[in-house]
Amino acid sequence: ARLSRFVATLPACRIAMEACGSAHHWARRFRTYGHEVRLIAPQFVKPFVKSNKNDAADAQAICEAAQRPMMRFVAVKTVEQQDIQAIHRMRSLMVERRTAQINQIRGLLLEYGIEIPVGRAAVNRHLPEILEDGENGLSARFRAELAQLADELRHLDTRVTHYDTQIEAVAQQDEQ
Repeated sequence: ARLSRFVATLPACRIAMEACGSAHHWARRFRTYGHEVRLIAPQFVKPFVKSNKNDAADAQAICEAAQRPMMRFVAVKTVEQQDIQAIHRMRSLMVERRTAQINQIRGLLLEYGIEIPVGRAAVNRHLPEILEDGENGLSARFRAELAQLADELRHLDTRVTHYDTQIEAVAQQDEQ
C-alpha cells in the first residue's frame, strides 16, 4: 500500500522493473498514475548485477539494463492475458498430477504382479476390471485404497477437461 501511494505522488516518469510474479499487476497500476512502465526479463538484468544479489544491487542492475538502447522489454500483460496464462498453468499442473497418479497406480499394481500398459487410456480401460476382479490377489484393504486412487484420477480427468473447455472458449472468443 505504501509503494502504491508513493508512486502515485511522483511526477510522470519511466519506471523499470524486473518482470516477476507481481510485475504485471504493478505495471498496470503505475500506468494508471501516468507513468511509463518497462518490464525487463530477469535473464536480461542478471548480466548487470555487479555484486552479491540484494535489493540495491538488483535496482542498480535494472537501471543499467533499462538504459541500454537495444534492450528488449516484456510487454505488460492485461488481466485477460494473465487469466489465460493462469488457466494454462492450472491445466499443466492437473496434467502433471494426473500423470503422477497414473504412474503410481501402475507401480503399485506391479508390486501385486498386475501389469497395465503405459498410457492414460490403458489405465482407464483396465482399472475398473482390476477393481472388480475378486480373483486377482488384491486384498480388500488395497482394493479400497486403489478405488480411491481411481476416483482421484477421474477427478483429475474432469479438471483437465474443464481447463480444455475454458481454453477452447477463449480461443473461440478472441480473434488473436
